[in-house]
Amino acid sequence: MKSFIYHGLPSRVVFGAGSVEHLEREIDLLGAKRVILLSTPQQREQVEVFAERLSARVAGVFAKAVMHVPMETAQEARDFAIEAGADCAIAIGGGSTVGLGKAIALTSSLPIIAIPTTYAGSEMTPIYGITEAGLKRTGRDMRVLPKTVIYDPVLTASLPASLSVTSGINAIAHAAEGLYAQDANPIVSLMAEEGIRALGQGIGKVVERLDDPEARGECLYGAWLCGAVLGSVGMALHHKLCHTLGGTFNLPHAETHTIVLPHALAYNRDASPEAMKRIARALGSDDAAQGAFDLARNNGAPTSLKAIGLTEGDIDIAIDLALAKPYWNPRPLERAPLRALLEAAYEGRRPE
Repeated sequence: MKSFIYHGLPSRVVFGAGSVEHLEREIDLLGAKRVILLSTPQQREQVEVFAERLSARVAGVFAKAVMHVPMETAQEARDFAIEAGADCAIAIGGGSTVGLGKAIALTSSLPIIAIPTTYAGSEMTPIYGITEAGLKRTGRDMRVLPKTVIYDPVLTASLPASLSVTSGINAIAHAAEGLYAQDANPIVSLMAEEGIRALGQGIGKVVERLDDPEARGECLYGAWLCGAVLGSVGMALHHKLCHTLGGTFNLPHAETHTIVLPHALAYNRDASPEAMKRIARALGSDDAAQGAFDLARNNGAPTSLKAIGLTEGDIDIAIDLALAKPYWNPRPLERAPLRALLEAAYEGRRPE
């Protein structure tokens, strides 16, 4: 067995149906007195229920989280936290809301409690992303890692089928790239394969019955593992492309990951055969790239970048940006194969 380094991240996970009832206990364990609640505008009503439950502990509600964390929104949220005298931020929602909490913590070290309502996985990572002037800047900083994550499958029961599928495949992408990461290790690889398996099996069940508690729990369990992979090892070409496409062209985050993943796997297929075997096995497929594509298509997810707003003229801009500051990747990045990848993703062709 080859040598490796495994670095476990310090986080507390509370998992299970009804686990959100322990929120006050978790606030107490952090020694917090005045919390702010974060959400998107669409989830404000749900967050107001939490505000009513926490009563006098709540210093304010900031329900302005949006995709890709624009710098202007991040600064407004930071000012809000300071003015409210908050000593803890509770992020209730998906990756956009958790990302906003991280943007606050990046400059204030305010502790975050994350309560995910999607399968994004950001809650398990010290990775942040902020978009300014059309460019998404990402980084790692332990200050932004949520102190506590409460996974309650009940809170995901209202997640629509379309978002359940794309959010789940977004999480699968984290684990897939973790299997061929430059700093991959056996422990993370175990989590990655199990996370892909859980989501690969759970997504279809959720689509068949949105309020199936077992299926929701299986997907949330898989998302937790995939998020832990994202937080533990580096990512590669797939994530670079998605950050570029999302930040520059404001494409929807989960849908972009869903569409690009099969083509990024096909690009790296020959360079990482063992990782591809494990991904394929977890998806119950003969081929990793085709298995990821079929999971999306068979469950009604978009399969082409054209369908979510990218134009053909955007492809060369995306290639230039991806090549300007590339992530490490098992296969070297070359313009012609990269263009072929994005053309296939643009058209929505099934990988060969």
